[in-house]
Amino acid sequence: MRINVNGSEVFAATGGKDFDPEKPAVVFLHGAGFDHSTWALYTRWHAHNGFSVLAPDLPGHGLSGGKPLTSVGELADWVAALVEVTGAKQARLIGHSMGTLIAIETAARHPDKVTSLGLIAAATSMPVSDELLNAAKQNSPDAFAMMTIWGFGSRAVLGGCLSPGNWMMGKGVRVLEANTPGALFADLSATKAYDATGAAAKIKVPVTIVLAERDLMTPAKGGKALAALIPVAKLVILAGAGHMLVAERPDEVLKAIAA
Repeated sequence: MRINVNGSEVFAATGGKDFDPEKPAVVFLHGAGFDHSTWALYTRWHAHNGFSVLAPDLPGHGLSGGKPLTSVGELADWVAALVEVTGAKQARLIGHSMGTLIAIETAARHPDKVTSLGLIAAATSMPVSDELLNAAKQNSPDAFAMMTIWGFGSRAVLGGCLSPGNWMMGKGVRVLEANTPGALFADLSATKAYDATGAAAKIKVPVTIVLAERDLMTPAKGGKALAALIPVAKLVILAGAGHMLVAERPDEVLKAIAA
């Protein structure tokens, strides 16, 4: 699906069904440097179980036009605009990593647009090392390697993909490589500058937080601190999983957010 948001063409996956604004809407928000392909399983399941689905490539990512936005606040306003132009009145937001920060800020800034949140690999803040940030600024392959090595758990390293023929770490590198130069740097800079503490305290809708026990990028303790700030938060922790649990443990993550 291609739509115009704030003057730029946006691509959004719809899970194989046309978007119907009369059905309950779900918007999936990818992490730093990634795109809609993160959500292939999740969009299809929701689209075939009574929901209308949007998994957009954020501006300057994947198949979407425009320049990468440089702050979580800008991205939150963009998500609210996306929901509005589709004709949907409200949407459930499901995010991974940086996408969780965007979802939280959207719920705080635009509470009338959000029905509930699903936050995967979330935390109140997400520090980014200077080494990674500098490599991303130079569009260096080192940035993609660091993101992949730190992002995937031991199961992915050993080739434990549930979908035959797919290589999780290889796909991760290829998606990061394919983005617009500067997109990963913009994402990591926005992520590093943002603290969700204030916004999280304003959330009134139900929230499910799914964390990975062996997450090296957003350690579980940060997600637990986030859960403590939200009045209506359900916490799920997956033993042995890494930061890219959406790929490593798809069945368990889907079960948690669908519930």
